[in-house]
Amino acid sequence: MQAAPSRTIEQPLRVLRVDASARVEGSITRQLADRLLEGLAARVDGVSVIRRDVAQGLPFVDADWVAANFTDPDARSVAQRETLAGSDALVEEVKAADVWVIATPIYNFGVPASLKAWIDLIARARATFRYTEQGPQGLLANKKVYILTATGGTEVGSAIDFATPWLKFVLGFLGVTDVEVIAADRGMQRGNAARQHALSRVDALLERDWPARVAA
Repeated sequence: MQAAPSRTIEQPLRVLRVDASARVEGSITRQLADRLLEGLAARVDGVSVIRRDVAQGLPFVDADWVAANFTDPDARSVAQRETLAGSDALVEEVKAADVWVIATPIYNFGVPASLKAWIDLIARARATFRYTEQGPQGLLANKKVYILTATGGTEVGSAIDFATPWLKFVLGFLGVTDVEVIAADRGMQRGNAARQHALSRVDALLERDWPARVAA
């Protein structure tokens, strides 16, 4: 068995859970996230979870937001600071978290609009990435991200999956490169097998990344 990587864990372990499924009852991605967080809590002493359910709605980037974002922070008006206040809060959440759990279905070959809105609000120059002479540099290194996804007809990793490659690219742009994808994507229309397979993959991933707590 592959040894679990060593981790320096501050107490508490700070986890940001982002749910994007329009469904609450019966959502497979929410079930996968529940399973992962329950397993993580069983393995790590002190887990603090912030929940961000983007399916409840986030504002889309508009002209006022763009103008405020591109204004030097010291020169922003009160109105511009208010315009960015919600985005600022989201940025602080991603900065503070050690682990991100992104639970998202695939809708029409891509991510839900609500998750795209979340990405647009956290991907901010001078906040989560910066431009250098060598090109863009992500500012969110040393994060662990789990992408938990479900789809009825789009096989994850296939030529028609425009969701998980895009998410991994954007995360990498922000400096997040330690990304795991767990998908319930095969046979979803034929019963419970894909769900159970994905749940078992969550358990196996936890065994690898976060070995069981050793009793004192």
